[in-house]
Amino acid sequence: MTRAVRGAIQVAENSRQAVEKSAVRLVSEVLRANAITEQQIVSIIFSLTEDLTAANPATGLRREGFSGTPLFCTQEPRIEGGMPRVIRVLVTFESPGRRETIAVYLEGAEALRADLARGNRQ
Repeated sequence: MTRAVRGAIQVAENSRQAVEKSAVRLVSEVLRANAITEQQIVSIIFSLTEDLTAANPATGLRREGFSGTPLFCTQEPRIEGGMPRVIRVLVTFESPGRRETIAVYLEGAEALRADLARGNRQ
């Protein structure tokens, strides 16, 4: 069965190192929280707020491996009053059965989905 899980992280600053490090941390935490292996991943989609221009989060993830995983990055629409410096992720993966997933929100991004941020399931 194909499943998907989401997450987000607020990046401290618009620098290559901060964007790449945050993306790697976010994906690592999503995979850990949901017991997903790289081999189960179908694809990973990142989105960034328009103020994050220093790097592509997929580049940071490639530096950690994930050479066979399709990665895609897009820009979030500008939303009035939206949280700045946010990377969001959607990980699509294969699972042997239907199971609940755990959304992961880090570094202030918990405010985006307080209903999911405290380990609540999707």
